[in-house]
Amino acid sequence: RLTGQQQEINNLIQRKIAVDEENACLKNEFSNLNQKFKDKSQELKDTEECAQKKEEQNRLVIKNLEEENKGLNTCCADLLNDLEKLRKQEAQWKTEKSGNDARIKNLETDLAEAREQMKELRSICSNLSSQVAVKQEELSQKDCDVIRAKKELQELQNLYRQNIEHTAQQAELIKQLQALNTD
Repeated sequence: RLTGQQQEINNLIQRKIAVDEENACLKNEFSNLNQKFKDKSQELKDTEECAQKKEEQNRLVIKNLEEENKGLNTCCADLLNDLEKLRKQEAQWKTEKSGNDARIKNLETDLAEAREQMKELRSICSNLSSQVAVKQEELSQKDCDVIRAKKELQELQNLYRQNIEHTAQQAELIKQLQALNTD
């Protein structure tokens, strides 16, 4: 009977060790996921800041281009008296406007790409958050298992101690009976 209990205690101890190892492994995995989450969060923040700066630069460029266009329009109005000069100025203005439009289009494309990157990074962060939540739940479950195993081990150790005391009492009674028998 004692060997069975001892075996059960050994099994519980081995189970506790396995649970502890798995717990450590999960904690490590949780730590790695947490670090990834922090890295991606930082990356998202950097991308958002970069997009904000780009947007600000784009606004400045557009403002400058609009001011430049105003200047060109003023020049056109001033050159209405001289038809030849007006034609030359108009051709020049069309060329510059075409270049400006191309630049605006390029800036809009860059902005659209930056927004797409932000969307992807948000999705990645969301996925990582879900994984972190799942791992935290698993970790919590493992902690409960460890506590339960410790409680079972404590109960078995108490039973084992009681058995040893009982055996000692029986041995003492046998001794006394043998002494009485001899008398």
